[in-house]
Amino acid sequence: MAGTRAPGETVRAELAERTADLRRVKAEYDNYRKRVRRDRLAVREVAVANVLRELLPVLDAVERACAHEPPTPGLREIAETLDARTGALGLVAFGAVGDPFDPARHEALAHEVSATAARPVCTAVLRPGYRVGDQLLRPACVEVTGPR
Repeated sequence: MAGTRAPGETVRAELAERTADLRRVKAEYDNYRKRVRRDRLAVREVAVANVLRELLPVLDAVERACAHEPPTPGLREIAETLDARTGALGLVAFGAVGDPFDPARHEALAHEVSATAARPVCTAVLRPGYRVGDQLLRPACVEVTGPR
């Protein structure tokens, strides 16, 4: 019986084939799970960024209210709660006097020339910028002083 396999060899060959199939299916499923997890995180990040972007005018209004009048206990509580909740979602404010000017993060609304300035520096922050993770939600509006 040339070319025929013994019954034990046939079973072993079929077992090896089924095992290889099972490994392929398992690898495909693992890749699918990873892709779905990655896609869910990406959708969550976009959704959080969109919600936070819409809340920026509220943050600005609360900040202006606190700056222009003595904060009442209620207003202070609103400001603290808003800061805590947006911070928990990853919102980070940036833009401070003395920061090096970065056109990717700052929007210069005025520029002063100084003979003593070595590089452009933010000398006033007119409106803070915000980011979540690596995503810029809004650039900081600043006044800049720098060399000619």
